[in-house]
Amino acid sequence: MYDYIKGILTNKSSGTKGYTATVETGGGVGYLTEITLTDYNELPALEDKVKLYTVLIHREDKMSLCGFLKREDRDIFNILTSVSGVGSKMALTLLDEFSSSELIGCVIEGNYKELTRAKGVGPKLAQKIILELKDKLMNYKEAEPIRISAPSVQNSQAVDDAQTVLVSLGYEKDEIKSAMSKAVTLVADNASAEEILKETLKILSYD
Repeated sequence: MYDYIKGILTNKSSGTKGYTATVETGGGVGYLTEITLTDYNELPALEDKVKLYTVLIHREDKMSLCGFLKREDRDIFNILTSVSGVGSKMALTLLDEFSSSELIGCVIEGNYKELTRAKGVGPKLAQKIILELKDKLMNYKEAEPIRISAPSVQNSQAVDDAQTVLVSLGYEKDEIKSAMSKAVTLVADNASAEEILKETLKILSYD
């Protein structure tokens, strides 16, 4: 329903129930959004402009908004909450413990033990997250592979895996090609998919 909200940061708060930010848009409407601790610490000063990528959470007893400073965090949040047993609070907790590229790296490598670092994530849930996310992120196949201008690494499995994940996250082919062509010049030829994704997502967040 809402892709993002852009306006003035009028309030930010922290407490035992989590972290929130209120963004006032045109017409004097203030949107209360639940955010991660990481984003809370990176918010601008009150009365400054801010843009949050949002997700509307609609339950029988409650409607709420979750907001993210980075588009990729919002997209990973959506995929996390599609896993049965992972609600919005758990997804926010995971995104506080891991960056988007780290989470994707765990999925690609099948490293469920690493996910148990997050509060409330036991081995069984971690394995479930890995299995379901790997299916969602890695089984999307383009009719034609995205070719990038980096002959030395363009055929590597890491690049292929990174491309597949980015397509699954909803990025367009042209923006993937442009961002990844820049990213591969910043990493070693034997870089992992996580390292390539990290650099590519940085570039995409600035475009």
